[in-house]
Amino acid sequence: MLPRNYRLKNNNAFQATYHTRNSVSDELFIVFAGKPKKNEYTTRIGFVVSKKNHKRAVKRNRLKRLMRETFRLEIKENTNSNINNFTSLVIVARNAAIGQNFDTIKNSLITLINKLRVK
Repeated sequence: MLPRNYRLKNNNAFQATYHTRNSVSDELFIVFAGKPKKNEYTTRIGFVVSKKNHKRAVKRNRLKRLMRETFRLEIKENTNSNINNFTSLVIVARNAAIGQNFDTIKNSLITLINKLRVK
């Protein structure tokens, strides 16, 4: 499970991240990045899977668990330095992401995080 200090929780934080307009996308996900980091706080990450993607909560929750596990492993290994460049990240899943396996999701998310640029 992703540690509590890495979770983006309230709606205002999600909205602030959306309004920075720094995003990248592919066929599976859209990644919104918050402001560039100027302090030593940890980067907070939020995950969004809409009911429009799948009506079953079981499918939506499984996708969120896979996304959380991807970031937990990346933070643990500390191999991807771009994760720590932003105050917040919001990952929005698209319809195509629902049936994918862990490796596909991990590769897609890591590629998108590496594409993000600091403004």
